[in-house]
Amino acid sequence: MFKNILALTFFALFSITITAQSKKDLEKQEEIKNLVWNDEDPYKNVMDIPENWKNESAVFLVKNIKYIYNRPGNSIEYSKIERDRIKLLDQAAVTEYSELKYTEGNVFYREMSRVTNTFYLGVKVIKPNGEEIEIDVNQESVSNNDEKKIAIPSLEKGDIIDYYFYTNTIVGENDLYQYKAVENTIGDTYPIVKFEFSLETEDDFFINFNTYNGAPKLQQTVVPTKKDKKRVYSFNAENVERNDFPRWFFPLVELPSYKFQVLFARSGKYEKKAYAFIPEDVNTVKTNVSKEEIFNLYEDKFRPYGDLGDVERFLKKKTFSTNEEKVKEVFYYIRHAYYTNYVEAFVMDESNIMYPFELYGKNPIIFNNEVDFVRFFTAFLKDNKIDYEIIIGTKRYNGAIKDLLMEGNISFILKVNTEKPVYIEYFDPYATPNQISPLLENTDAYTLKVVDRKHIEDIETIKLPSSTYKENSSTEKTELTIAPDFSGISINRSFSYKGQTKIDEQKNILMYYDYVYEDHAKYETEPILDRVRNKKDQEKYKKEYAALLKKLKDKQQQTIKERTAGEYNLKIEDYSFKILKNGRFGKEDSFEYEEEFTIGNDLIKTAGKNYILDIGKILVSQIDLSTKEKGRTNNIYMSYPRSFNYQIIVNIPDGYSVSGLENLTSNVENETGGFTSKASIEGNKLVVDIQKFYKHNYEPNSNWQKMVAFLEAASQFTQSKILLKKE
Repeated sequence: MFKNILALTFFALFSITITAQSKKDLEKQEEIKNLVWNDEDPYKNVMDIPENWKNESAVFLVKNIKYIYNRPGNSIEYSKIERDRIKLLDQAAVTEYSELKYTEGNVFYREMSRVTNTFYLGVKVIKPNGEEIEIDVNQESVSNNDEKKIAIPSLEKGDIIDYYFYTNTIVGENDLYQYKAVENTIGDTYPIVKFEFSLETEDDFFINFNTYNGAPKLQQTVVPTKKDKKRVYSFNAENVERNDFPRWFFPLVELPSYKFQVLFARSGKYEKKAYAFIPEDVNTVKTNVSKEEIFNLYEDKFRPYGDLGDVERFLKKKTFSTNEEKVKEVFYYIRHAYYTNYVEAFVMDESNIMYPFELYGKNPIIFNNEVDFVRFFTAFLKDNKIDYEIIIGTKRYNGAIKDLLMEGNISFILKVNTEKPVYIEYFDPYATPNQISPLLENTDAYTLKVVDRKHIEDIETIKLPSSTYKENSSTEKTELTIAPDFSGISINRSFSYKGQTKIDEQKNILMYYDYVYEDHAKYETEPILDRVRNKKDQEKYKKEYAALLKKLKDKQQQTIKERTAGEYNLKIEDYSFKILKNGRFGKEDSFEYEEEFTIGNDLIKTAGKNYILDIGKILVSQIDLSTKEKGRTNNIYMSYPRSFNYQIIVNIPDGYSVSGLENLTSNVENETGGFTSKASIEGNKLVVDIQKFYKHNYEPNSNWQKMVAFLEAASQFTQSKILLKKE
């Protein structure tokens, strides 16, 4: 009886709370609307655009972004209001803005703190005659899971859409809190007549902020209030040209942009606990981070530490000819012992088959961050009297290390000073020594000099090594067998990836079961089900796990099949694939797999008693540059230099010969890269050898047309045909 009364009381209180909050929510929504759209709005009647932008697809009349950080009571509050007023000048823009998609906030818990997220959207359309039509977002929005969308009806060329997004986050009872960094360009895909940025904070909020690449400098204003000082930071920009944000481009490196991060520390003792490059005081905006500040932050952060018992037991069984060999083998062992050894456990847990972690004893070591890994690995190096350095770098899309502003943009690399230096980055299941992120290659970085394999005593600037296009290679062999009646084609494809090219492919293709059991065998560890000692439980889990594995493998095959079908843009049948090598033990260790399937006769056309084969279509995934792309003005930033080697083999049908080999010959090469192809008849086979390569990870725009030359040659090859001539 007591439980029923309690339940009814809770239900009544919950209903009252929801009703009251809904009313409050509507009032807040109206307050935000009046804040953005009011009689004093300076852009209320702005409808015209500069003459030089009349031929654009659309133009932002204003783009206004406002961030507000304050501290109501013991909580901290963050708000953002982004307002866009955009004029639509052609049908493409009308189509783009005919539907807006968004997500709403909710209430959830994180790190024992109550976090409330709120989201509002306001939209109105202004017709050329000045008529304003406000969209009722609450009535017109349609939900699709967590996403909502709202249709904007009756849009026409010449209309203006004026809309705002409001987000608000309140974090309860927090003494130290670091907000996510913000890194944005000022420009957009459409020109901007007026760009306005502002950021407001109160006491105890510390700011790292800077603008780059010609963006206006930040202006600061201090406004006294009854409670404390409000600080307002702002900058404006006018007549900002659009940018297409093309492929192979790092916007933050070249375009006018801004970066900032806000940290809240309620008192001095919390400031000292902040793991960040924090300004000296709230009145100072930190605009860069010096080498000395990096040294001070990390001087004591990386002291070697870790229980090396497992590593020592591993080493007792091994002998090594060099320290370089020893370091690499210990890396692979640690990758398994403290990472891949537990992958099955996470799968079991997430699939609700069993709670597995108790099977690994008390306090198992599982690495889940860079700092812990570096401290552990340097403990091994220290015990084995192997010298090392700790490198602090930042990925190329962040800009240069000298412009570093936020700690979150740092990447750590160990440089082990063995006979030949070994570079080690924090691992994933595929990481190997001497294969650092391609986005760190050939960049300036800082190295922390370690004395006595323990104390960091100096910091210097270095250049990180880079790989070559020959090292980063992929090889694809495709063999075609045409059905005797020319009704279809059987295709066998094999792939081999080395260097940086294999990383993405491993992540796209491999599943954990493609390497975990190999690791268990190599390091003589038990798969998870072998750890279950109760036979009855073991049989139950084996049955459930077998069903899960089948489901995962079927999905894996279907995913790869769909990818292959998408490459050819054809329906494929009788598909199968097999992994030959997972490529996880060395930079030069190749990742290899093969696939077989059949297609219809889409690539075959009759020509009397002869047949035309669209052989060029076998060279999939080539770039077809648009006229707009050919006129590119941006510099070119690619992930890494790379080469693609293709071999296409056609088994010539009995009673037929091949003509048109001259269509398969190309040779375009210059300082940026190249595309070459040649064909020959070898017995009853047509063999076409093709190579495409990019020599560098960066090219200035002055070299773009040289790249276009070999990219177009590759694209043109895809149109090549041969004649299978009846003898």
